[in-house]
Amino acid sequence: MKKYVLFAATALICSFFSFSQDSTAAAKPESPWKLKALFGLNGTQSSFVNWSAGGRNNLSVIGFISASADYNKNKWQWTNSLDLALGGMLYLDKAGKNQGLQKTDDKIDFATKAGYQLHKAWYLSFIGGFKTQFMDGFSYPNDSVYVSRFMAPGYVNLALGIDYTPNENLSAFLSPIATKMTFVLDDSLANAGAFGVKDAQFNAQGDVISSSNKFRGEIGAYFRLTYVKEIVKNINFKSKLELFSNYAVKPQNIDVNLDILWTFKVNSWLSASVNWTLIYDDDIKIRDAKGGFGPRTQFKSVLGLGLSYSLQNFK
Repeated sequence: MKKYVLFAATALICSFFSFSQDSTAAAKPESPWKLKALFGLNGTQSSFVNWSAGGRNNLSVIGFISASADYNKNKWQWTNSLDLALGGMLYLDKAGKNQGLQKTDDKIDFATKAGYQLHKAWYLSFIGGFKTQFMDGFSYPNDSVYVSRFMAPGYVNLALGIDYTPNENLSAFLSPIATKMTFVLDDSLANAGAFGVKDAQFNAQGDVISSSNKFRGEIGAYFRLTYVKEIVKNINFKSKLELFSNYAVKPQNIDVNLDILWTFKVNSWLSASVNWTLIYDDDIKIRDAKGGFGPRTQFKSVLGLGLSYSLQNFK
């Protein structure tokens, strides 16, 4: 079921834009809604014949959707964004076909913000966010034991605070009262205490004597900075920085989530993209190549070249 979520989301966005375009044609020229979506499909293929440096024949494909729906009328402002990505690599030799598709990117990221204008660029705003993934994740080459799943983890952020929005490109939001909720809706991952939830306790026979928690709630301060702009024609920049400090547990250890996306349009169908993601969460313990176990800075870089198509109801 979960692997069809991306298709359903794509169909929903397409239907939404189709409806909006029809309604916009019959409505007033000045619409309070600005709708935009970018659909992309990037791929690479590598093959080697008598290649002295070595290499494995492979095929890699990544699909992504980046959509936004923004409302601005009178003193009210409501912004929504949805970023979806799913990709994988298949090695074309016998060993690779036995291993199957290896995931290279997987993201569901939805954010919403509703604000009421207090004075010029200052708004009293409420923010909500949801993040998870579509499919099981593995720490390759071990592809028999998953390390993440849909809603394991899943994150929900809620915050009330002040938002500084001097223009449509920039937003700086600060909340002294925010909550971060972590869900690990999988028994084996929750029992192991993955992603910061309380782990289960076992007896000598391996039986669970104290159940794990599949949910962890935190109260603290939250800061979010977003910047979206067409730098020059056909080169777009989109960034989001999120910081969270837990008041009750090690407030000095700030959770960091930074996401940067560059898109370069060659023409109406061909584009390139670069996506960088940096994460630090003191509650997520990672085992490194040397066997060390503890919090680590996570970094992901995705470079793609392929087909893209954009829809929007404004110029």
